[in-house]
Amino acid sequence: MAPTSWSPTEEQFTAVYGPWRSRTPGDARALVDGYPGTWFVAGGWAIEAFTGVPRSHEDCDISILRAEVETFRDFVRGRYDVWAAGSGALKPVFADDPALFDERAHDGAEQIWLRPGWDQPWEYDVLLAPGNAKTWVYKRDSSITRPMDEALWHRDGLPYLRPEIQLLYKARGLRPKDQVDFDATWPLLDAAQRHWLQEMLDRTLPGHPWLTAAPPVPRYPHE
Repeated sequence: MAPTSWSPTEEQFTAVYGPWRSRTPGDARALVDGYPGTWFVAGGWAIEAFTGVPRSHEDCDISILRAEVETFRDFVRGRYDVWAAGSGALKPVFADDPALFDERAHDGAEQIWLRPGWDQPWEYDVLLAPGNAKTWVYKRDSSITRPMDEALWHRDGLPYLRPEIQLLYKARGLRPKDQVDFDATWPLLDAAQRHWLQEMLDRTLPGHPWLTAAPPVPRYPHE
């Protein structure tokens, strides 16, 4: 959630950036109701939707296409203040300044944060994804792609990033919660999903512990 590699305590984070209000995928559905672009739920909520194993969540990550960010900005205008997060800084996004979303102008921002007003908690961390409506592209290696309809799955009418893709994102940080998500997810992946994740880890993070440490297979949580 923080726009840097710094790993603050909850108190330090709140002191610097301000508090967050807890949101869920159901809230995200209401946020984007009527949005004409591509969007999907990512992060820990995408893992929980797949595994059925609950855990606490600091926020609700949703992802939109970077190419459609101005459309999204206009969609939430009047409801939320929008800030670009990246390179250790938050920058306000003004509706009359589209250049803020130029790669050079915002200096590598990978997400935008939303809050109803300056004195209100943050509500959504919106990740800016490369690619287009037809093609998902891995942001850390643009040669890794999948058709968008194969990169997403749906539950209760909500689009989620597929679990093997979400684990690829989580593998680099390897925070305690990422390990928890891996342990819950790996036993439930089918052979094709496991093969893809192992291949991508070997390609992007050779020697990663997830390549050799597969947990035992438990009963499916919904059984």
